[in-house]
Amino acid sequence: MYDFAVMWEWVGFAVRWLHVITAIAWIGSSFYFIALDLGLRKAPHLPRGAHGEEWQVHGGGFYHIQKYLVAPEQMPDHLTWFKWESYATWLSGAALLMIIYWVGGELYLLDPTRAELSLWQGIAISAASIGIGWLLYDQLCKSKLGDYPTAMMLVLFVIIVAMSWGLNQVFTGRAALLHLGAFTATIMTANVFFIIMPNQHIVVNDLKEGRTPDPKYGKIAKLRSNHNNYLTLPVIFLMLSNHYPLAFATDFAWIIAGLVFLMGVLIRHFFNTMHARQGHPHWTLAASLILFVIIAWLSTAPMLDTWEEAEARALTPHEQQFADAEGFRNAYDIVLGNCAMCHAREPVWQGILWPPKGVVLETEADVARHAQQVFLQAGVTHAMPPPNAIATMDDESRAALAAWYRNATAGDR
Repeated sequence: MYDFAVMWEWVGFAVRWLHVITAIAWIGSSFYFIALDLGLRKAPHLPRGAHGEEWQVHGGGFYHIQKYLVAPEQMPDHLTWFKWESYATWLSGAALLMIIYWVGGELYLLDPTRAELSLWQGIAISAASIGIGWLLYDQLCKSKLGDYPTAMMLVLFVIIVAMSWGLNQVFTGRAALLHLGAFTATIMTANVFFIIMPNQHIVVNDLKEGRTPDPKYGKIAKLRSNHNNYLTLPVIFLMLSNHYPLAFATDFAWIIAGLVFLMGVLIRHFFNTMHARQGHPHWTLAASLILFVIIAWLSTAPMLDTWEEAEARALTPHEQQFADAEGFRNAYDIVLGNCAMCHAREPVWQGILWPPKGVVLETEADVARHAQQVFLQAGVTHAMPPPNAIATMDDESRAALAAWYRNATAGDR
């Protein structure tokens, strides 16, 4: 029978796979329609009410597309709605966040060197941080500031940077950037659920009942859709950041996140301008490159505690559970002898400048904190250590690591 940790890891993998699939579908359709909308051409033969058309070729055939700013005179027999991609992406992302950062909160969410929080307090802050962005953003859009899109987006940017700083004060660097991505992604999905879809339903119902649809609903939906378009690339970066400690394991992670939003806007501006056939503003790509260089420079500032600070810190109850388990001393020696040369605050292995994935395995607290990952990566699988890095860890050592973890979690089953 599989250990619960192994089964749970596969559950997380399955949900992550679903999240990636749905995100591809949502982002793909979003980018396609933005490009289509910007590329529409005027033509003398267009039906009444049509704003523009475009001819496209794909898959061995030709497509003739026409857009109506409000609605056609008669409702078509079949109407395709694009909404489930967004909903499924958010729901699967929320589930993945709960699996990794709530259930695994002692490791991935809480950082005892930043804030002394219980797991339930961390989860409460996590949940609140996801929804507050939509409330602030929606009020901005509905205020007088909403009539000035550029000014409104600047205010939103300030809110995002403030949230980035705040999250980095209480969570691990990895969790802080991921939650900032969830904060922004929630704004995007809420735009679809609360604004874009309801407004489109109003237009469709008006048309079905013989009323002339009000064009304001389409304009509002289009504005929110444009906002989503510019927020997409930063969200993708933040969702991928947990794989790259140079992005999250630095004192300036919150600044890096803010600069990523600027890069994403610049890159989308380049493609949107190109799709609108208004030229190629290469300055946006040059500016993005400069921002990227700044980000790379900021990433070298360490955010790890020192070995002395780590040794002096009291173990959390979660860490103490694994430190007190039978077999810990042997497991600790195995990890020090096989893993610590790379997973150190100052790695000694040639070519490795920072601990891989930001995982440090030097002190007893370090090893106890990462017990499940040690179990999965080096106990039940041969993922670590890499076969060419050192002499292969023998089966007896792997069995000892697995036995230690099972001893520590025996009471949880």
